[in-house]
Amino acid sequence: MTGSFEKLGLIPTLAAGLKKAGIETPTAIQAEAVPPAVAGRDVVGQSATGTGKTLAYLLPLMQKIDTAKRETQAIILAPTHELAMQIQRQTELMAQQAGLAVTSTPVIGNVNITRQIEKLKDKPHIIVGSSGRILELIQKRKIAAATVKTIVLDEVDRLLNDQNIDSVRAVIKTTQRDRQLLLFSATVPPAAVDKVKDLLQDPVIVRIEKQTSIPADISHIYLVAEHRDKIEMLRKLVRHLNVARGLVFINQSDNIEIMTAKLNYHGLKAAGLHGNSAKESRKKAMDDFKSGRAQLLVASDLAARGLDIPGVTHVFNLDLPDDAQAYLHRVGRTGRAGQSGAAVSIVTRQETLRLQKYAKALNINILAKNLARGTVVDV
Repeated sequence: MTGSFEKLGLIPTLAAGLKKAGIETPTAIQAEAVPPAVAGRDVVGQSATGTGKTLAYLLPLMQKIDTAKRETQAIILAPTHELAMQIQRQTELMAQQAGLAVTSTPVIGNVNITRQIEKLKDKPHIIVGSSGRILELIQKRKIAAATVKTIVLDEVDRLLNDQNIDSVRAVIKTTQRDRQLLLFSATVPPAAVDKVKDLLQDPVIVRIEKQTSIPADISHIYLVAEHRDKIEMLRKLVRHLNVARGLVFINQSDNIEIMTAKLNYHGLKAAGLHGNSAKESRKKAMDDFKSGRAQLLVASDLAARGLDIPGVTHVFNLDLPDDAQAYLHRVGRTGRAGQSGAAVSIVTRQETLRLQKYAKALNINILAKNLARGTVVDV
């Protein structure tokens, strides 16, 4: 019921907007993080991928926006262009569904800065983007940091790595001392929080335990192939399993482009997604996959992190993930919203032992299968 969201301290218009979007019951991270955030407290929130962290900070943030004021009141920092654009879309959608006149704009690197400066003249209430470009625009006096009341760090562990920490801290320090900080990620190591503890004020720490079970409507199978034969095995499986939308995971981001080219050469419609490619090519890969122009999306754990990709029917592990939790995160991208899904691992004989360790840790059955005359059969 919408009342359950209202009990968290949200205004009725936001609760009604959620209901319009088909969201009536708060997730664990939302139930724990929204009340202190609404109350103005600093919050550090940890919860697994796909548990509703974005709304856990976005709802209280939007509630605090004074729409009568034409000024920037919140900044949301994200480590990747894809995540920033995803947050931007969710912000626009939530404002529309709740009937709130909250405005927002994305500000990310590797994009024409002149166009961004033009958009900033409209004084959007919320700015979503990368710390480097936002800091640059604050220094150019195109973003008025003095009016910012809330800063969100989404995927805080990545935002506070050696590459981003300086610009993130610099953005925070341009705002008033009494600003609210909301830090969220699937993993929030204490060492990461230590890097900004001098900027936090008596934060509420919310840790939702790692998901240790996988939805029952995901089936798990594995097939054995020599390393050199894995692509050919994947090609056959895609054909015989009637894959509508499949995610293909490999471990090395550097190999994604080569792998995508190989799959296309073998007659599969594949797009590649990794953190190092240009923004335009990443966006094209996502658009191609969502529209069905690409049947497969090749990604690494890093590239797929934080992305919400609806309608995934199959997850293929061409390389085994590093541990059981990573396996859980990968396969959790299918079988969402009551839909069934399949997790298919293509492994060498030596890798089967490691896969069975994951199965034991996650308390699931991963069944051995084989391909015989174009049909997937029991071994």
